[in-house]
Amino acid sequence: MEPLGATTWVIAEGYIPGSSTGPQPQMLSHETVCLLNTGDEDAHVEITVFLADAEPLGPWRVTVPARRTLHQRFNDLTDPPVPRDADYASVIRSDRPIVAQHTRLDSRQAANALLSTIAYAA
Repeated sequence: MEPLGATTWVIAEGYIPGSSTGPQPQMLSHETVCLLNTGDEDAHVEITVFLADAEPLGPWRVTVPARRTLHQRFNDLTDPPVPRDADYASVIRSDRPIVAQHTRLDSRQAANALLSTIAYAA
């Protein structure tokens, strides 16, 4: 299949709640970038996080195999970790066209909230 998407994606909204309710890891409050690579070659992706009151973090590097999807939790990005209870934005750059979507699970209350939006492609 032909590669679909773009090589630069921006998620202007980011926030990982600092607490959770329910069983973990399924109900852990988290942010995820869902990446789709429809092409025939692996996509090498860099994720950079921008903060309101500090220098950017990252880039973290992930690979999305050819003709596959990868759901990367921002909670799992370490060295350094993405801060909890802090506003941030992210830029996703890839060496191949991909599609990116943003999802958040907020389980601070027993009535959970799930948010999902398409990222902006440059």
